[in-house]
Amino acid sequence: MTAEEQLSENFKRAVRLLVVEDEEKVASALRTGLERDGYEVVVEGTGEDACFRLGKEGFDAVVLDLNLPGWDGLEVLTTMRQQGLDVPVLVLTARDSLDDRVVGLDAGADDYLVKPFAFAELLARIRSVARRGRPAEPEQITVETLSIDHATRRVERAGHTLDLTAKEFDLLHYLALHARQVVSRDTLAREVWRETARSTTLDNVIDVHISRLRRKIDEGQPVKLIQTVRGVGFVLREDAD
Repeated sequence: MTAEEQLSENFKRAVRLLVVEDEEKVASALRTGLERDGYEVVVEGTGEDACFRLGKEGFDAVVLDLNLPGWDGLEVLTTMRQQGLDVPVLVLTARDSLDDRVVGLDAGADDYLVKPFAFAELLARIRSVARRGRPAEPEQITVETLSIDHATRRVERAGHTLDLTAKEFDLLHYLALHARQVVSRDTLAREVWRETARSTTLDNVIDVHISRLRRKIDEGQPVKLIQTVRGVGFVLREDAD
């Protein structure tokens, strides 16, 4: 696999899509195709359910059909933007007039794809809008004497290379991206483990990974970086204030 292909695979594994489509056959085909291509897919069949889900969970992009029962796609778009939800939206529709496209884009859509469409084009549009909505991540993050290289997945503390598992790296990288901010278990469950329903079992798994990271990152170091904020979550920072 080339470096470019590996980058594409890493991107897809990190992308969570909400597909809003009321026709079961179409929704099923979209889910199957997108999951086969490596995306995490959640499907909702109504605009109301889609807005409720968006208010509770994080998504990297929305694939939105305009013809929906109850709230149509334009109402979903308008509601999302009024609520301050800036997740990128790719509209799917059979309406192909210029006026329809202008109305959809004015309502807050990031892109517009007319049915019927080639699946390869859908994938290209999704990659485009999802990247648009994601801030560029720094290649290297430094906190005190801890250094994290995102591209090579190399971690050093005080000049010594640390041996982390893939999940330990993902967890540390997320904490480092939000250094000095308290991150809850709910957030870690959703953003690192990609689990929407937090459970006691998952809490235990998170705690085990935090404990292992502490041993690898902080053991023998004068400054302890991974800290627990009791009843709230965890934070990566240089001091215990």
